[in-house]
Amino acid sequence: MKSELLIVIPAYNEEENIENVVTYIIENYSQYDYVVVNDGSKDRTAEICRKNGYELIDLPINLGLAGAFQTGLKYAHQKGYSYAIQFDADGQHRPEFIEKMLNRIKEGYDIVIGSRFVNVKKNKSMRMLGSRMLTVAIKFTTGKRIADPTSGMRMFSKNMIKEFAQNLNYGPEPDTVSYLLKNGAKVSEVSVCMDERQAGESYLTAMNSGKYMLKMLLSILFVQNFRKRG
Repeated sequence: MKSELLIVIPAYNEEENIENVVTYIIENYSQYDYVVVNDGSKDRTAEICRKNGYELIDLPINLGLAGAFQTGLKYAHQKGYSYAIQFDADGQHRPEFIEKMLNRIKEGYDIVIGSRFVNVKKNKSMRMLGSRMLTVAIKFTTGKRIADPTSGMRMFSKNMIKEFAQNLNYGPEPDTVSYLLKNGAKVSEVSVCMDERQAGESYLTAMNSGKYMLKMLLSILFVQNFRKRG
């Protein structure tokens, strides 16, 4: 029996984590469907998924997070899922919070963000400084405070699934959330806990994090003013 929710797991070079992440979902949260989107990994990610019989979309080239995630939402749209959640392949996201987010989105929201900072203060690291700046920029441009704009644990309604699936420039990033907020989308946050990456290395090095935050700030403050919502 098909679930109303699809867990979309974009994965790029996650051979050290993917088996633990997916097997844990299968064994403990079988009420939800899932699909791994292998984003042209150069390691054994796809091989491990095939060996274990995981639900897999195997992209032949690396499209980046936006492309991989959009592929997952196109799949969700084609299969008629009512909800979809973006779920990291590195072991940071905890599926125990999915039900809480699902209950919230059913209250009539378009997007529900799993937030680390609803009830917890951000530390004083450079990365958290960037997160604070994004929170301020979104508040300035939309009037809505998003405590954890960089959280990758985001759930989408059926209407949002369709919108992401059909629009080329919809990446799962803070600037798109800001843009949708500005254009009438209802967004809520639910308090969650996240773990550290289980193994491997994130592409977000200190330098890449700085570039990412600057790119998001410029996009939220300026670029999104020129986007048109279909």
